[in-house]
Amino acid sequence: MSGAPVAPLVIGVVGGSGSGKTTVVRAIQEEAGPESALLDQDAYYLDLAHLTLEERRLVNFDHPDSIDTDLFIRHVRELMARKPVDKPIYDFAAHTRGEGTVRVEPRDLVLVDGILLFADARLRELFDLKIFVDVADDVRFIRRLRRDLAERDRTVENVIDQYLRTVRPMHLEFVEPSKRHADIILPEGGQNRVGIEMILSHVRRELERRRSGKAAAS
Repeated sequence: MSGAPVAPLVIGVVGGSGSGKTTVVRAIQEEAGPESALLDQDAYYLDLAHLTLEERRLVNFDHPDSIDTDLFIRHVRELMARKPVDKPIYDFAAHTRGEGTVRVEPRDLVLVDGILLFADARLRELFDLKIFVDVADDVRFIRRLRRDLAERDRTVENVIDQYLRTVRPMHLEFVEPSKRHADIILPEGGQNRVGIEMILSHVRRELERRRSGKAAAS
């Protein structure tokens, strides 16, 4: 006889912009295989279509108020309840929410990444494991510069201005202090192979434990 569904393993991955969170998340996804779902906080920026493009560019995207946190939390909870969600698509060049959504199916492992996850107590309580990717400021800035030039239709001047105006101050106010809530602090991010392997080992054991419980309940 089947019992209640076994709760998925929910992991939050945080780090400053350009810290390499995506590399860490991909390593965990590869370990879990097809049984992983991903929610990225970047997809949940508030839609600014009601503002002019110039007004949108002045918005502080590194402050928690720029995120549709209520929708984000609801989607994490729905995946935890083994329900699918329709994740928004965000257009970083236009600073607006794009048309359509991406269907995310529930899985045994739910990965959540973003710079501001641990700054909100409501989100922190949802994670079984909280990882903070800790990388030097200069390395993170160079990575951000390269990414924004290549992928987000930005200029060098625009990237530098945004970094000095909002990214660095908000990192110091919200992101760096949230490190104290982490279960694991991963120096050098994806370059730290020993740290990555320790995380993967934990994920492997925990997924096996939960799947064994699911099989026993069947």
